[in-house]
Amino acid sequence: MGDALASSAVQIRGASMCDFFFLLVSKNVGHSRAMMEGAGNTSFSAHLSCAQLFGLLSSLLFACFSQHTDMPEEMRVEAMELCVTACEKYATNNESAAKMIKETMDKKFGSSWHVVIGEGFGFEITHEVKNLLYMFFGGSLAVCVWKCS
Repeated sequence: MGDALASSAVQIRGASMCDFFFLLVSKNVGHSRAMMEGAGNTSFSAHLSCAQLFGLLSSLLFACFSQHTDMPEEMRVEAMELCVTACEKYATNNESAAKMIKETMDKKFGSSWHVVIGEGFGFEITHEVKNLLYMFFGGSLAVCVWKCS
């Protein structure tokens, strides 16, 4: 990445979110020039490298949206990004979103991927170890992605 992308600035407004984000940055990035701007001021500024910001946001996404996974970190991040992209692109057509996810996973990680997207469903599946992701998108929309040969 070029010098222009070497660091990013995050600006958060709102006391409770600010405090939460400050704790996350402090915990995950250590002493990375993070500071609170005066008592009572709800502005927070942190200067992070792109890699640190991506890791932090990835952890936040996983904590907020994912129910269960046994995927390796890299695969999990790619699968979650793909699920979010597909669900946003086909917001009114779960079948098309599932087809997009399945076809992309088949190309990237080998064949035999299965995808179920919907609300209010239960399941019991057999899957290959380290090849399962079950997450929620936008509140109540569940996405289950697994590999089974």
